[in-house]
Formats: sequence, structure tokens, C-alpha cells
Amino acid sequence: MSAQTEHKSYTGFVAGAFSGMSKLLVGHPFDTIKVRMQTAPSGQFTGSLDCFLQTIRKEGPAALYKGTTPPLLGWMVMDSVMLGSYHNYKQCFKKYLYNDTEIPLLAQGVAGMLGGWTVSLVAAPVEHIKARLQVQYNAQTRLYSGPIDCIRKIYNIGGIRAIYHALPATVLFRSHFFFFWITARTTTDYMNANTSFTPGIISFISGGLAAQVFWCTSYPFDVVKQRMMTDNLVTPKYPTWISTAHTIYKESGLKGFTRGFVPCILRAFPANAAALCAYEGILRIL
Repeated sequence: MSAQTEHKSYTGFVAGAFSGMSKLLVGHPFDTIKVRMQTAPSGQFTGSLDCFLQTIRKEGPAALYKGTTPPLLGWMVMDSVMLGSYHNYKQCFKKYLYNDTEIPLLAQGVAGMLGGWTVSLVAAPVEHIKARLQVQYNAQTRLYSGPIDCIRKIYNIGGIRAIYHALPATVLFRSHFFFFWITARTTTDYMNANTSFTPGIISFISGGLAAQVFWCTSYPFDVVKQRMMTDNLVTPKYPTWISTAHTIYKESGLKGFTRGFVPCILRAFPANAAALCAYEGILRIL
């Protein structure tokens, strides 16, 4: 990447939008199974495969893409904000803290964490709407006819505060992009020094491995977040992230924080590998 390209503040945002589209196309069916596993009553599904088969049998293959509209736009915006912010935090660190030299690994992780905090302001409402649409199991019992109806009904219950329900849990969850970018940087540096892989293949592998580390460290926080986002807003069972974590542990122990992990980890490599590959590829073009 040229120095000129590095200092164009908009490049990270453009590349991030393409990253979001790639992630959605590859990962949304896995995400639907993950969310259902995380939020379903105990005993509804015997495992991830059972959840997948029940979904297909009762609702058809299209059910795997329920809640697609919010992330179709939202993930483009979210990845644009997150990766654009991360890109610009790195440039600020490089310019003001490290005299235009390559920033160290720890600073790259901090830039990723700050990008995660920044995008939480966008991610919290988008993921809230998506989660509520994903757990509508049939037309007879569904509460929302679509994303706009969902937004309207949530707003009528509690205004903007209800739309941003689970924001603290979202911030905690997305803080783990610290580990994502440290892993991506370490893997990329190693392969650049020890392999003859093309930049695209290096980005693909680095993104996939970084996603594995990210989800292994952040998954319990994602379970807490999803429980809050699919809770009853009028009479909430999970009013805060601390009480949510306590309730999950009281009901199911530590295993309660791992429900839905299998589809999540299966999704993590291909979806995020494709996303980082798209991000790095667009940056090289720009």
C-alpha cells in the first residue's frame, strides 16, 4: 500500500463496505442458527444440526436468511465504520505516536478495539433488529412483519433507549477486536516472511484465523448480548449485561455461555476470511 493511499481517510470506509457485503453472503445462514441456539428455550433443539434441520423442515431454506435486510445494509455500514475507524486510528497512532514508522503489535490491537467501540453505536441497533427477526419461528406467532415494523414497535415501547438495548454488552463484545487484529497482523507478518503466498491468499488465511481467535475469546459476551436483544422489553428478564450473565450461569452453568458455538465457529473462518480478503483487496486497488 502506498503512503498516499494510507493517508486517504476514506479508503478504509470504502473497503469496509465491501467487507460487510462479503461477510453477509457467506455467513448469514450460520448466524441464524447461532442466534436461535443462543436464545431458544432449553430443550427446543438437541444441537446445531437439529436446529438447522428443524428450520429447513418447518420453514424452508429461506428461513436461514431471515433478518437479512438489516445486516445487508447494516453490515456494510458496520464494517465500513469499524474498518474505516480502525484504519484511521492506526494512521493517527503512526503519525502522532510513532513518527510515521510502523506501529507495534499492541498499538494495532488497541486500534482494533477502538474501532470496535466506535462501531458499537451502529452495531447495537442493527444487531438488535436482526436478532428479533431471526427468532421468529413461524408466521402465526411472529411479532414483526419486517425490519421497519420491528423498529417502530421497539421504539413505541421505549424510544431510542429501547432501540439501543444491550449497547454495553455490544461494546464489551466488540472490544475483542483487539485480539482479532493482533492475530491478523501476526499471521500476516509470518506468512509474508516465510511463504510465497499471494497477498489475497495471505489475507484470506489471516482473516479466517483471526476470526477463530476473536470468537473463542468473545463468545460468552455474544451469548449475553443476544439474550438481551431477544428479551421482552416490557417485562425484561435480562435488564443489564451483569444480571444477564448471572442468570445464564445460574440456569445452565458455564455451558450456558457456549450454546450455538458450533455454527458460530464454522461460520467464522469462511465469512471473515472472505471479509478481510475483500477489505485488503479494495485497499490495494484504492
